[in-house]
Amino acid sequence: MPEIGRKEAAILRVLGQYSMPLGAAAIARELVSYGIDLTERAVRYHLQRLDDAGLTESRGRSGRVLTDAGRAELDNARVTDKVALAFARLEALAYQTTFDPATGHGLVVLNISLFHRSDFDHALRAMRPVFLSRLATSDLVAVFDAGQSVGDMVVPRGMVGLGTVCSATINGVLVRAGIPLHSEFGGLMEIIGHEPARFTEIVMYRGTSIDPVEMFIKSQATSVGQAATTGRGKVGAGFRTCPSVARAHVLRLLDDLSPWRLRGVVAVGNPGQSLLEMEVGIGRVGIVVCAGLNPVAAAEEAGIPTVSKALATVFEYTDLQPV
Repeated sequence: MPEIGRKEAAILRVLGQYSMPLGAAAIARELVSYGIDLTERAVRYHLQRLDDAGLTESRGRSGRVLTDAGRAELDNARVTDKVALAFARLEALAYQTTFDPATGHGLVVLNISLFHRSDFDHALRAMRPVFLSRLATSDLVAVFDAGQSVGDMVVPRGMVGLGTVCSATINGVLVRAGIPLHSEFGGLMEIIGHEPARFTEIVMYRGTSIDPVEMFIKSQATSVGQAATTGRGKVGAGFRTCPSVARAHVLRLLDDLSPWRLRGVVAVGNPGQSLLEMEVGIGRVGIVVCAGLNPVAAAEEAGIPTVSKALATVFEYTDLQPV
């Protein structure tokens, strides 16, 4: 099989995230989130090369899909490329966040989770305590019916799409305010007495090709529902750092976000001091943010199957609704 380049590998990765055909325009938009800027014409050129290699096939005006060989190539793609693309998407979507706490308008980052329609009411009951706690980024959501588009995803027949606010939104707000934020890792955080106690598992963002919280949810390692209702359990969380001189600015911004129901930051450390048993560098402070997918983890814990895509798209804040 001919060797493919990094841009073509990225196109395969984009196609691999969708069960429907994608056209060149949609692929070009998705690639921007991975830090790759190609025109539609350039995407069509690379798609033709992938067609010739037997990795993609055309479905006419609907676009391209992966072949079995394309899926095999995607599975065997260089891990370093997968990691780079995943981290680039986190940073790109945070950069695209435009939410302004002074006006309550702008774009936030959404995760998208799919539920069978027959399970959705049961799922909402399981998720509600988490949405109403500090363990979710927000209790504001977007609901998408079958056939509706969100980003470049179309909700399949018989399914309901739920958009949850991603913790990358917090990154975006801080970066937009001029605070250089660094995403260190995602992991499982233990809650004791309704308070964050320590991280029990971590996955470095620069060392993973998939979202860490998605991985913990599917491996049934979380106990988010229990944490929300009893005050003890394990939840998804992310660890960020920023310069210690920005600490007061960070705290002011977090206060500004609270009236807009954007929360999820459960701890801000002191300069140069460890936070939840995690060391930070000299001149930096740690920030712990609960994962936006934590409510979905509670649904999975209740035996409700889900399909989630973290960091799915950006979405207008004013179009969200309380859960």
